[in-house]
Amino acid sequence: MPKTRKPPFPTRDQVAAFIRESPTPVGKREIARAFQITGAARIALKEMLKELQADGTVERGRSRRVAVPGSLPEVTVVLIEGVDADGEVLARPAQWPGEAKPPRIYMAPERRGHPALAEGDRALARLKRNPDGSYSGRTMRKLGAATADSLVGVFRRKPGGGVVEPADRRRKESLYVAAEDCGDVADGELVIAEMPPGARFGPRRALIVERLGDAAHPRAVSLIAIHGAGIPTVFPEEAARQADAARPIALGRRTDLRDLPLVTIDGADARDFDDAVWAEPDAAAPGGWHMVVAIADVSAYVPTGSALDREAFKRGNSCYFPDRVVPMLPEALSNGLCSLRPEEDRACLAVHLWIDEQGRLKRHRFERGLMRSAARLTYEQVQAARDGTPDALTGPLLDPVIAPLYGAFAALTNDRAKRGTLDLDLPERRIELGEDGRVSAIGARSRLDSHRLIEEFMITANVAAASTLQDKALPALYRVHDAPDQAKIEALREFLEPMGYRFAKGQVLRPRVFTQILEQARGKPEAQVVNEMVLRSQSQALYQTDNLGHFGLALARYAHFTSPIRRYADLTVHRGLIRLLRLGDDGASDEELARLGPIGEHISFTERRAAAAERDAVDRYTAAFLADRIGEEFPGRIGGVTRFGLFVTLAESGADGLVPIGSLP
Repeated sequence: MPKTRKPPFPTRDQVAAFIRESPTPVGKREIARAFQITGAARIALKEMLKELQADGTVERGRSRRVAVPGSLPEVTVVLIEGVDADGEVLARPAQWPGEAKPPRIYMAPERRGHPALAEGDRALARLKRNPDGSYSGRTMRKLGAATADSLVGVFRRKPGGGVVEPADRRRKESLYVAAEDCGDVADGELVIAEMPPGARFGPRRALIVERLGDAAHPRAVSLIAIHGAGIPTVFPEEAARQADAARPIALGRRTDLRDLPLVTIDGADARDFDDAVWAEPDAAAPGGWHMVVAIADVSAYVPTGSALDREAFKRGNSCYFPDRVVPMLPEALSNGLCSLRPEEDRACLAVHLWIDEQGRLKRHRFERGLMRSAARLTYEQVQAARDGTPDALTGPLLDPVIAPLYGAFAALTNDRAKRGTLDLDLPERRIELGEDGRVSAIGARSRLDSHRLIEEFMITANVAAASTLQDKALPALYRVHDAPDQAKIEALREFLEPMGYRFAKGQVLRPRVFTQILEQARGKPEAQVVNEMVLRSQSQALYQTDNLGHFGLALARYAHFTSPIRRYADLTVHRGLIRLLRLGDDGASDEELARLGPIGEHISFTERRAAAAERDAVDRYTAAFLADRIGEEFPGRIGGVTRFGLFVTLAESGADGLVPIGSLP
């Protein structure tokens, strides 16, 4: 049998081309195997690789593997940058020296059951080089949020320059600002500082990119939370111009709802009114009700793919702080043309809802209309009128408008009770500010029947929207709240059992089981901690195209439809309904429907980002409120015990903190 002829020893160009075309860095062994190099010829290969490295053709990493300059190792840490127009999750290397632009990395979707990567996250990823020089990445392990290249902090003048001390005490490192970069920034001014590209590999020298004002001013509290979370605050010029150019919409082919006495019911401090309600007894079904929920037609002003749409998607939602709102849409829309102000014509997307005497939704119909709010009411006004003390505004509305609303609400409450929804009783802190911007009081927000009335009307409208979209199999973003994880349930069971609250191990749990536990705890000293622990056991609600239902509300179908001024999810649902029901030519496009999955991941992230920033602001205001009360005594509750101390929550303000073990007698 003739011997197999051994291939000739490769040239430098052949070896360099092999390395260049390899999707990942390669070692001497892979090169030798590819060119069938054996024996003493491996020594020659080793010398060739040294020459290629010396002249810069290839570079060698720590593991003796080689690659062309600018390529990435097979396993590397990446920083998630966001989602592109096609819904691809984009990343870049967490470390990239020099001025050259790093290669683009397209991350594969996360495995089912794993939360999506969000902008600012870091991950250890396995990379594969694509022919165009980009990379495909797959997450091996999440590493948490990245340490930002920017810092919100207080500027302090120093000899030869200055430093920016972080406003967030969890960040320990200050950034140095050279004298020539300080300008006229005053000592004690709140600023945003950034390290220019490549600076993270050298001295921590930063540039001041934005001045936010006096750090001691009360308004700085929210600014620290907003900018620390990376929430956009300035609208691009094109988006602002588009909003300013918007004009009221005429009746046209819309249904005229202006004679219907729809009313808005919101908090006293609300500035945008995106939902209005009305109800009457259903003449065709004794005991039943005909309800109308009219929602601002934001989609008429925010076309898909426009500058306004891109910025609304980027923000994901409005963010609410004690002293301000960071809106999803410019004020010309959020507080203007899209706000259902009284006695002004407004475009709306309305849903007619027919429920029976038990509150069950029997049928519904969506339409685009033109409405005219009969009144802007507050929760307190409506509740006072219901309780027998109407004012000049609610008096004339009590019998024709308010009483039917409460009638429909009573029926909806029956259905809620039969479903066995999860009703947590956790007080929400309310920060009251004085004229000087400082905290004047902290208390719990009231929960009135008028609040619950609006919630039930909105839930019913959301169910109708989800049902319409799912029945016709149109892709949509659902508000999903999955059943609790079994490990969390077991931890909850072990916590509650010694307190006398029991449920069977391995039991298939429904919301009703948790509600029964909460009812047992109501009025007892441990009620709040039981509510908190039940809350911690729950899954996190999110937006996705795969409808898993809403566990907490005990609903099989649920989508957010009622707040398109402040939630991008609702805007996508409006567009889907408009397309499906042929209510206009500005419905969801094929491209938007194809991108709903990544859209859901992004806005789930922006929702978490907003919630974290809002909590941070409330905590900072609370700390400022208590700063001059050192030495006073407050009633509190121990919420946790560790080897280094006790976690205590104060009853009056809701402030929580650690009592170190060393300070205890």
